[in-house]
Amino acid sequence: MATAHEGKIWARLAELGLTLHGPHPPHDPLDSVVVHAGIARTSGQLPRINGELTCLGRLGDDVTVEQGRQAAAVCALNALAVLQAELGSLDRIERILTVTDFHEQPTVVDGASKVLSDVFGEAGRHTRSAVGVAALPRDGAVEIEVTVALKD
Repeated sequence: MATAHEGKIWARLAELGLTLHGPHPPHDPLDSVVVHAGIARTSGQLPRINGELTCLGRLGDDVTVEQGRQAAAVCALNALAVLQAELGSLDRIERILTVTDFHEQPTVVDGASKVLSDVFGEAGRHTRSAVGVAALPRDGAVEIEVTVALKD
């Protein structure tokens, strides 16, 4: 099996010039990733780079749609970082199944969807939910959860 910095997916991230800035684990007693019956699901990932939230506030008030789209891309990369830490290699991912996005502007999640599609190709196509909420943890503007199917 490939190590964290080897393999097809790691090479694709490098080719796209993308960096995994995490993992950023959640607070205790939560897990970053739960793996069960061939499925892995991440906890919600905020737009953090080197531990710092990069996009604070509310979409439409303090944060533009484009800033939100960029933050969603960071969230997707953070989801990949916690998956890599848990799985040992992103090459264990067979398919991205679902992205769930929590914020007020559903079009913003396109930033996360594009990153996952760019990295995984056809296997990165997925279903998606956008759920509006009044506020997110730590005043983050965007939060993303990712569910993936694992290879046998």
